[in-house]
Amino acid sequence: MQSKILKIYLSENDTYKGKSAHQAIIEFLLEKDVAGVTAIRGIEGYGVHSVIHKTSILRLGMDLPIIVQAVDEEEKLRNILPELKKVAPGELIVMQDVEILAGHKRD
Repeated sequence: MQSKILKIYLSENDTYKGKSAHQAIIEFLLEKDVAGVTAIRGIEGYGVHSVIHKTSILRLGMDLPIIVQAVDEEEKLRNILPELKKVAPGELIVMQDVEILAGHKRD
């Protein structure tokens, strides 16, 4: 089955309406019945401002990178994209081809 994976690149400290942005995005995607969503916290990375964020035992609140990944049919993902951009304004969003080989059965 040919599908797409949509990736939203965030920062751990990003918020939307008083909650973490990744949590708000996951809840939004659940409401839109997207097939599968995962948030992944990075251990190190940088974005448009070229500031490296990384884990450290000595620091709290490290503002680590987070990627929210959503897998579904391209049409569904493209249809929700305008609303998603309101939840994650200015964030990097990419879409790639993905071939689902197993484990995708929604009954």
